[in-house]
Amino acid sequence: MTDLDRLTAWIQGYVQAWNSNVPEEIGALFAPDAAYYTAPYREPWRGREEIVRGWIGAADQPGETSFEWHPLVVTDTLCVVQGTTTYPTTVYRNLWLIRLAPDGRAREFTEWWMEQPA
Repeated sequence: MTDLDRLTAWIQGYVQAWNSNVPEEIGALFAPDAAYYTAPYREPWRGREEIVRGWIGAADQPGETSFEWHPLVVTDTLCVVQGTTTYPTTVYRNLWLIRLAPDGRAREFTEWWMEQPA
């Protein structure tokens, strides 16, 4: 499996979890001691249990978004992804930094998001 294959599988799992909000699907994305930065300078959610709690606490409604992405950088230690998230009334541009473990789960995830002007 290539690094791009690992990244693609992870993002497919992320989008599936985003649309389901099933705790087991969310947790399966992250290593037990992962850190999830919801913004670059905020304290992250640390550990799988806190990540699942934080995700569920801020969950979107299943099916209310669409997500398109493309990789900017893909290495064995760091993936950088540019994406577009479309809600019914708002579009966001995203930049994600993802550090994947060899097993394909994220050790660290940082997201930046900016509202696209109408």
